[in-house]
Amino acid sequence: MDILPESIYKDQKINEVKAQHPQALQRKKQRQGSIFFTAATMSSESSITKRLDGKVALITGGASGLGECTTKLFVKHGAKVLIADIQDELGHSLCQELGTENVSYVHCDVTCESDVENAVNLVVSKYGKLDIMFNNAGIIGDNEVRVTDTSTENFKRVYDINVLGGFLGAKYAARVMVPAKKGCILFTSSLASKISYGNPHAYKSSKHAVTGLTKSLAVELGEHGIRVNCISPHATATPLFQKTLGLFDKKKGEEMIAVSAVLKGTVLEPEDFANAALYLASDEAKYVSGVNLAIDGGYCLSNQSWKLGFAALSG
Repeated sequence: MDILPESIYKDQKINEVKAQHPQALQRKKQRQGSIFFTAATMSSESSITKRLDGKVALITGGASGLGECTTKLFVKHGAKVLIADIQDELGHSLCQELGTENVSYVHCDVTCESDVENAVNLVVSKYGKLDIMFNNAGIIGDNEVRVTDTSTENFKRVYDINVLGGFLGAKYAARVMVPAKKGCILFTSSLASKISYGNPHAYKSSKHAVTGLTKSLAVELGEHGIRVNCISPHATATPLFQKTLGLFDKKKGEEMIAVSAVLKGTVLEPEDFANAALYLASDEAKYVSGVNLAIDGGYCLSNQSWKLGFAALSG
């Protein structure tokens, strides 16, 4: 099971989300404890190569999880970022934590076309352009792994957020990027778009749709100088991952992921996902388009079921 950077959508969820934000309190404590920076730290920050210097990005689902980590990295590398999310408390808290005019927040439900259009219009009016559109918001939906038990309402909800939301982001970003003859559109897909394992059908098929949309857009928009790619991460022990599996200990989650991993001795972290997004958004990837980049340590190359066969032989 992989993890989405992801905001939890739909009206019935919003109040629940607002009530569950120890992250916001933690950020406040971090800000209070880091008012003063040492000269060495400031010098180190100013000496890094800013790979997104002068670029403007819009990140949906950017207030928490993988989106939050990507927001921080993009800002660190010189980008101006507009966070579009429904988690207002976390979004504003993240802006305060980063403490710079180069990041701002707007409430945006990606299933609402007017919200997405407004977010794109806002980033252009505030920062003058849009270089990077990162359609990162998504959900896994209800844990219904049997088609006979899958509710139609849940299936539609997953598609509305994961597929329609990304489509709307690309649609309005393209309206800005096509006249500029340049731009980068990114999507968060999933390892489930490459192999089939124990995720719900709605989630898996929605990520196949995201990958297909990536390839389709790459062909159409390439003639306008616009690159389109998606990222497919393996499981990451984010708060959403822990909540989905009912885990309260991050270390337990990482241990569970490590057991089935192909690449041993390390663990996938949100920063690895953010670094992949940074590369694809930067000029270093100027000729990379139509790619579904797996961040999985080679997991999708291996058929894990062979282990069960050997276990049966030795049993």
